[in-house]
Amino acid sequence: MNESGRYAVGIDLGTTNSVVAYVDLQSGEDNPALTVLPIPQLTQPGVVENRNQLPSFLYQPHESEVSAQELVLPWGNSESSLVGVIARHLGSKTPLRLVSSAKSWLCHGGVDRHAAFLPLNTPEDVAKVSPLQASIAYLHHMKAAWNHQHPGFALEQQDVTLTVPASFDPAARDLTVEAARAIGLHNLTLLEEPQAALYSWIKSSGEQWRKTVKVGDVILVVDVGGGTTDLSLIAVTEEDGNLQLNRIAVGDHILLGGDNMDLALAYRLKAKLDAEGKQLQPWQIQALTHGCRDAKEILLGDSGETAVPIVVPSRGSKLLGATLRTELTREEVEQTLVDGFFPQVGIHEHPRQALRGALSQLGLPYAQDAGITRHLAAFLAKQANAAVDLFGHTGADFIKPTAVLLNGGVLKAPALAQRLMSVINGWLQQAGVEAARLLEGADLDLAVARGAAYYGFVRKGHGVRIRGGIANAYYVGIESAMPAVPGMAPPIQALCVAPFGMEEGSETSPSFAEFGLIVGEPVQFHFFGSSVRRDDKAGTLLEDWDRSELEELPPIQAQLPVEGRRAGEVVPVRLAARVTELGTLCLEAIPRDSSQRWQVEFDVRGGAA
Repeated sequence: MNESGRYAVGIDLGTTNSVVAYVDLQSGEDNPALTVLPIPQLTQPGVVENRNQLPSFLYQPHESEVSAQELVLPWGNSESSLVGVIARHLGSKTPLRLVSSAKSWLCHGGVDRHAAFLPLNTPEDVAKVSPLQASIAYLHHMKAAWNHQHPGFALEQQDVTLTVPASFDPAARDLTVEAARAIGLHNLTLLEEPQAALYSWIKSSGEQWRKTVKVGDVILVVDVGGGTTDLSLIAVTEEDGNLQLNRIAVGDHILLGGDNMDLALAYRLKAKLDAEGKQLQPWQIQALTHGCRDAKEILLGDSGETAVPIVVPSRGSKLLGATLRTELTREEVEQTLVDGFFPQVGIHEHPRQALRGALSQLGLPYAQDAGITRHLAAFLAKQANAAVDLFGHTGADFIKPTAVLLNGGVLKAPALAQRLMSVINGWLQQAGVEAARLLEGADLDLAVARGAAYYGFVRKGHGVRIRGGIANAYYVGIESAMPAVPGMAPPIQALCVAPFGMEEGSETSPSFAEFGLIVGEPVQFHFFGSSVRRDDKAGTLLEDWDRSELEELPPIQAQLPVEGRRAGEVVPVRLAARVTELGTLCLEAIPRDSSQRWQVEFDVRGGAA
């Protein structure tokens, strides 16, 4: 083995916190230790501490706010932008200079994720960064921390597994890869976060996991993080007497998590201050939200605190007269979060959709319904038949999980975890089946990074591997040939180019049918995804479909090279697709008269690959 590539490294690039873990591939052990990298970071000007987590926040300080001497890290001076604990700390006082939720922006197809627009709505003197640049900044800091502690074993030379939400579309996955490559990580694999959490549980359980789950089990992974709720189903089967794990379904990308909860708590405290005759400015509500984040973590943890004081910053006596003070109690947190985000609902109660306003401020497309249990009910109902190919029976109204694995810092709170399990088991009891078992022993803060590192070890031929392939079937839009009709666009058909479960590193055969491809002129590709159409094969052409079956993905603008032809020429091509080892999808158009291929990747860079 190459000495420089000694470690399998897992990186959880999180919405709220990022973590690095690793396994020594040369330990010679069948069950090697998993180590979480302590990440040195500034916690306040001039103070460096090691933390297991790097808060995923970036702060643009004013030139008079901190001095260069106060920003020295073990490997040198900090960049002009601050990340980690100090960014979160300073940003809670001056939120207009704070970038947060970069990961959520990274998967927002409605904006240019390469454009520098964060922080939003800030004065011109505040430097702006793109969601991609913020992600690169976090990865750069983690790389520097690793290389400082592992001289001779640069992170660029290690086997790195970077995690993404299971619900990330191909464009968001591609951007994540772009961020990693920007800091020199090319020996890279992507892994879905719920799978990483399950790998971590398997590693921590040792051989006991084989006694905890059994053939026929359907494991529901519920991951509620800082910015998203991610849902996955993993079925347990048997092959040659050995247990096998199969990821059979993932949920939609739901922007609903700890960020929403912090805002809900802030508005609860705002109402309390309003009742006292104390009015807040919009920028103070942002600061109050960050204060609620810190207080929530204390009150829902095991600190034993029953109340945490909250200080709302002021810009001077002319504005408020004095700094405002209030407090957030454990009772207020549990009432707001338990009933507001985990309501007791029936299995047929799904997310409510309100009519949206025609105009709104630029922002993240948060879920309209804050009820996580309603989103879960909709997911289980939508995936009622997800296990039919493996176990030969349907879930009738909804698929019935037999075990539940929790992940994400939000679910560390016993009150939230207990309410979630209560709702799930209420559904199962009404359906006349056994209650689901909670898989104990998960480390909800560090599991994803730990599981990613262990996956690197598994890829070397050790342990059990979760099978899955791509989590959706993907389709490309084919415009119908028809005479022009005023006010009517040509109908679009959907050609399946990558079936559900297609494995990384594989490709489909060219389609039997030929289609016309325009070269040398700006064109638009329409793509669709489906998490429920499991039987469509590559080459299946859909003339119509139910809106609940296919979701349209952000279109791709491209201008394909002419390759010796005339601009605007329509070239007859057959279509094929391949899934890279990273899990990104590439569409290939193959003309009949040569071996050349045009390739279009699912990216958002405004051009063809």
